[in-house]
Amino acid sequence: MRIVHIITRLILGGAQENTLITCNLLAERGHDVTLITGPAIGPEGELFDQTKNQKYDVIVLDKLRRAVDPVKDSISYCQIKKHLRRIQPDIVHTHSAKAGILGRFAGYSLKGEWTENLPATVHTIHGLAFHPYQSRWLNKFYVAIEKSAAKRTDLFISVADAMTKQALAAGIGQPEQFVTAYSAIEEEDFLELIPQGQKNDFRRKYEIPENAIVLITIARLFMLKGHDYIIESARQLSKRFENAFWLFVGDGNLGDHYKEQIGQLGLADRIKFTGLLPPSEIPLAIQSSDILVHCSLREGLARTLPQAMLCGRPAISFDVDGAKEVVNENTGRLIEPKNIEQLTEASAELIESEDLRRRLGEQGRESVKEKFAPDGMVDTIEAVYRKLLKR
Repeated sequence: MRIVHIITRLILGGAQENTLITCNLLAERGHDVTLITGPAIGPEGELFDQTKNQKYDVIVLDKLRRAVDPVKDSISYCQIKKHLRRIQPDIVHTHSAKAGILGRFAGYSLKGEWTENLPATVHTIHGLAFHPYQSRWLNKFYVAIEKSAAKRTDLFISVADAMTKQALAAGIGQPEQFVTAYSAIEEEDFLELIPQGQKNDFRRKYEIPENAIVLITIARLFMLKGHDYIIESARQLSKRFENAFWLFVGDGNLGDHYKEQIGQLGLADRIKFTGLLPPSEIPLAIQSSDILVHCSLREGLARTLPQAMLCGRPAISFDVDGAKEVVNENTGRLIEPKNIEQLTEASAELIESEDLRRRLGEQGRESVKEKFAPDGMVDTIEAVYRKLLKR
């Protein structure tokens, strides 16, 4: 098959890692794959290095940006359409909000131009642009745009069942259009046990004692990612547990704000920041820690949850979107969003019991190994493509 994937930008992020794994495996299986993306602008880091020496082509459109800009968006739409007409793909597969809209409209407009009923349009829902934490009018705008794009979408792939339910509840698409494919992880990197010496070195780098219990958070330092709740929880827990430390992995526009807040609370020696880490160092960061804490208020299904479980670490997560599809009483603790009391007590329970951490970690690893395997995800995606081509 000739396949074009389109994503807005190749920053460090779950949707981007998912897309690169998909492109790589599809190309390895003999398909003709092209990835169209915009520049990786922003503090989140970029993944362009991972596209080098691969078997798929990459096209960067300078005007394809995350922010809404009628002029740049119009130019990007025309450029996407031009490249699709040249490549003549069987499948146009889009990711993220901006690329999802422009790519599907462009692909649909060309349907039947070189082959009857093709290209087929597929969109992966990694997360939805509308959510309770923005204005009602903005949500109405995003829902209206997504409904229009859905009429130009042959099939949706959701990274969690929760995404399908939310889309359908908003009137986007029909039930028969949706398939779930959990977002794949390069599992070997997380399953491989890292030597204790390397983990000790990692802790020393961030001035964390070897005998500390480390609660790690991997997320952009950005609004709605929940660091405020973790900081307040840490303020309370630091008085109860002298050996508890917190590690924030990531960067973002709230970094300076959080560092100042932590300094004012007298927690600078207990809450550490790594800044951006390359994806290759995430397994080391998790295995050098003891508990994953994820308090984002909106996610499709945060990849950091199964990543932690593959490393044998229990996860504490707010009960949002797809979190409940991996976090439960057997793998960690699922808590009410914004509930600092529940967050504090769940953290305390795991800090206190090494046996509980070990048991939940082992059960978590077994629960996600097959569900998040790259070959399984791409098998599902390939089946979706073949289904569309048979039509």
